[in-house]
Amino acid sequence: MNPAEPGARIHASDPFATPDRDKSAVRRLRGRLAAPVTLWTAPGPSGLTVSSMLVADGEPGRVLGLVDEESDFWDAVSVARRFAVTPLGTGDQQLADRFAGLMPAPGGLFALGDWIETEFGPVPAGAGTWAGCRLDGERPYGWALLVEATIQSINVDESPGAPLLHFRGKYRNLDR
Repeated sequence: MNPAEPGARIHASDPFATPDRDKSAVRRLRGRLAAPVTLWTAPGPSGLTVSSMLVADGEPGRVLGLVDEESDFWDAVSVARRFAVTPLGTGDQQLADRFAGLMPAPGGLFALGDWIETEFGPVPAGAGTWAGCRLDGERPYGWALLVEATIQSINVDESPGAPLLHFRGKYRNLDR
């Protein structure tokens, strides 16, 4: 790969990553659990990559997630009281990194790509599946904020692509 290409790496590994021996046992356990990579967006617009989340089936369906309470995303959600959750696919690594603050975002987080405006927040134009959520509550949980929401609207792609997963500090897909 040419180092000038997008996504090219100079180092084979992250030179700033904390070595396993220096991580807490809880962090090491969490790293061994594959997690979905999702994009949470809110009116404002604002957004954040979230992998610590789950969907609870029921009437109504619910979403739970751990977010950074000091994030711009949380500031926007605490005012709007609503947000969108979009599962990301295997081609969305750079999008995930941009909204996680791991990649530069010249012009802002939403400057690149096409977006569809919804009452819950912007959704990537190519996203076939996403949920619109109403914030029900939040509380400190570990080093994060546990966000509880009710699903009010769902758009489901009938032929979804492979999901983007996070496992042991790297993006993965179901094939590797």
